[in-house]
Amino acid sequence: MICSVLRVLLPRVYGEYVTTDAVDGLLEQAWAVYRGVVTDPGTYAGQAAPLADAARRSRDHEAHVVALRAQAWAERSRLSDGRAKALLDEAARVARRHGLSARLVEILTSRSAVNLELGRIPAARRDLDLAEAMAGEHGTAALALQHAVLLHNLGRLTEAATYYRRALADSTAAPETRATVANNLALVEMVHGRVPEAFAALDEAHRAAAGAGPALVALVTQTSGWVSVQAGRISEGLARFDSAARLYAAAGLPLAEHYLEYVDALVDLRLLPEALATSRAAVDELDGSDVVLMAAEARLRLARLALLSGDPDRAADVACGAARMFRSQHRSAWAAQADVLAAQARSALAPVTAADLTLLRRAAGVLESRQIASAAIEAHLAAGRAAIELGRPAAALVHLDTAWSMARAAPVLPRLNGRVAAALASGVRGDDAAVLRHCRAGLADLAGHRSSFESAELRALASGHGAELGRIALALALSTGSATRVLQWMELTRAAALVAVDPEPVDDQDDHLAALRAAHAELDRSREAGDSEPPALLARVRDLERRARRATWAQHSTAPAPAGAVPRPVLRSALGQRILVEYGRLDGLLFATVLSARRARLVQLGPVAAVEREASALLFALRRMAAPASPRAGELARAGADLALGRLRALLVEPLRLPDAPEHVVVPSSSLWRVPWSALLDGPVSLSPSAAQWVRTLHSAAAPHLGTTVLVAGPGLPGAVREVEALRALHPQALVLAPPDSSVDRVTAALAGADLVHLACHCVLRADNPAFSSLRLGDGPLSVHEIDLRGLAPRRVVLAACDSAADVAYEGDEMLGFVSALLARGTTALVASVLPVPDLDAVPLMVALHEQLGRGVAVGPALHAARATIDQDEPRAFVSWCAFTAVGAG
Repeated sequence: MICSVLRVLLPRVYGEYVTTDAVDGLLEQAWAVYRGVVTDPGTYAGQAAPLADAARRSRDHEAHVVALRAQAWAERSRLSDGRAKALLDEAARVARRHGLSARLVEILTSRSAVNLELGRIPAARRDLDLAEAMAGEHGTAALALQHAVLLHNLGRLTEAATYYRRALADSTAAPETRATVANNLALVEMVHGRVPEAFAALDEAHRAAAGAGPALVALVTQTSGWVSVQAGRISEGLARFDSAARLYAAAGLPLAEHYLEYVDALVDLRLLPEALATSRAAVDELDGSDVVLMAAEARLRLARLALLSGDPDRAADVACGAARMFRSQHRSAWAAQADVLAAQARSALAPVTAADLTLLRRAAGVLESRQIASAAIEAHLAAGRAAIELGRPAAALVHLDTAWSMARAAPVLPRLNGRVAAALASGVRGDDAAVLRHCRAGLADLAGHRSSFESAELRALASGHGAELGRIALALALSTGSATRVLQWMELTRAAALVAVDPEPVDDQDDHLAALRAAHAELDRSREAGDSEPPALLARVRDLERRARRATWAQHSTAPAPAGAVPRPVLRSALGQRILVEYGRLDGLLFATVLSARRARLVQLGPVAAVEREASALLFALRRMAAPASPRAGELARAGADLALGRLRALLVEPLRLPDAPEHVVVPSSSLWRVPWSALLDGPVSLSPSAAQWVRTLHSAAAPHLGTTVLVAGPGLPGAVREVEALRALHPQALVLAPPDSSVDRVTAALAGADLVHLACHCVLRADNPAFSSLRLGDGPLSVHEIDLRGLAPRRVVLAACDSAADVAYEGDEMLGFVSALLARGTTALVASVLPVPDLDAVPLMVALHEQLGRGVAVGPALHAARATIDQDEPRAFVSWCAFTAVGAG
């Protein structure tokens, strides 16, 4: 984690003496404007320059100095620190020329702050030393604050905290001084890992800021967001960041600092595309500024994002550039963080070198000595990994043990890094039991963290924080050859985000969703008219989606963490005569565990890449069959599909030597979710994101159910209306909603509490933003986001829609899409398609499926029986035969 940017709003020095000295009219105005610029730049910044001109013309030298200082601070508020420095130079000359010693102290203090932001550290120190020498025992609080700010930016946090506490002890300090001091002290306490002390300092900052103007309120709110996120109070922190953005804009403050600190929160949430966009917005704002301090910090964040996004080349280049900038600014702690990132990036490109280890050890020492806990933990972990790779176990243990020692009492995310370090250290010592103990404890910590999110998206993304712990434990389990151990560890790290969370109402959620629906309807009308998509309308849709997502990010859940893996006896009892096949991957290799009533087996299957290649070839061929360019093209596509199906069976099924069973329960790894499993196995197949999730659906399906049947046809599909009419004959009591009655509001109202729902609609898959994958209804889209937000969970759902089973995979074997959203909310069974299907040609299959469901048959066997009625020699029917998959046990 990167230390917070520290661009404080420096209050005026000797503020307690101004009211007695300021008897002249111009001087009073100058002080009022200066204080206004500090506390409310949006209102007062434009008044400073005219006042300075008036004071110059009237030869009121003291008022001139104060007005120039106000004008300089106004320029600084616009990130024009070079112009601010020139104005302060002029003010210093005027003050010296006319013997205004007290005013000169104030100017030197302000110029020290500006020089610091310009990266001119020696000049900042000279100004501050001279100001302190001139002031003597006067002006303690403000000068102590600026001394602390200098030390803070240099990474000397312990010394900075001493000066902050000295300033807070001054009972005569102005409110803006107290607010800024307490705000900055909270940052130090949080970086040092002292969470209660950080929040206590923030309480003091909020009290002082309330009487100090909107700029200070914005600053303290921003810091509250950052501290809350670092303390693991993510939802609270995000809400405060949203408030801070509005307050910054209202106060006329540049948003660059807000963007940079918000990036840290987005990275912790693993919202990497959003973090990258926010980081670029900060860079864009800083590009034309003189604030090189923040520019260097922006580069460091960009380097981290490049590494997390899988671009180590760029990460190494940007991190090295940031390190050079930090060293030129004499900021050794920041340079150490950049060094760690650069070394991590290089290790992703080439074997670690002894020079890399030396660099990492030095950086870890600097960060530990400065008590920058989270960054020091990461640095020691990186050094430990490098030492292991270089075959230096003693050195590795020193760093890994230090990382775990520092992380024990840290908030959850740095503590997870500590658990990784402890697990690696135990592996070096050959203590397998300790390795698994640390992995299990870390994943339990992560489960608690993840369950605090109401957003399904954030829960899925959070699992990525435990991916390395899962890999470490899985590698150890695989080395034993024990199928039950491998299955246990796969289950602990798979689909853990699918925990039912009761949704809390989001402010104005209906208005937001209605506005988004209206914008989509307008976009659809434009497409239907053959027009190009208006850029302004597309931008409005994306903005509405962004706001809708952010509203749920800040929602906090009190749901308990899920229980984890199902005990093997419970799983075997639930399976009965069924056979469970759970696929996993590690280091590019695929394997499977096979669990039956009698035994468990572990089967190695070979490279994942070969399976993914054949799966892509099959999906491509089936898409061509659905809409062939010519009869010959259709024949070639069928040949390609048959070839890919045969190869996939050879890679995924035949090595397992599966016995006959009434049903196979298949748990694919996330990258294999779109494989058409129904076409690979001979008997009934039911998929599930995890074995534990399948057991939950089985138990839920056994509960009494009295809901209605709902049949829905969306617009623009002639086959959908025909399909629903055919199904009405099988379900005469069903509620039927067809255009124009199949609006989002009517459909969502009908879905709540329904027993069986059939949705024949267009599906729009959004791989870029799966929360907004949607079903097209009469007046707009019904998105995954809205399903999750409204807690919609019919007992059984048939999604007769293209790509409706194509959930998007996230690191940590998590999924996000219609299937995962419905399962998480309590749906027990679904039938959905992994690829586009011709709507008219799917009608016979859907009728046959509902005939089976009407007899009380579970979805897996029901779909298998329905598929048996299909003429596989008919190309488009064959596509439907392959495409539809049963999920769950209901």
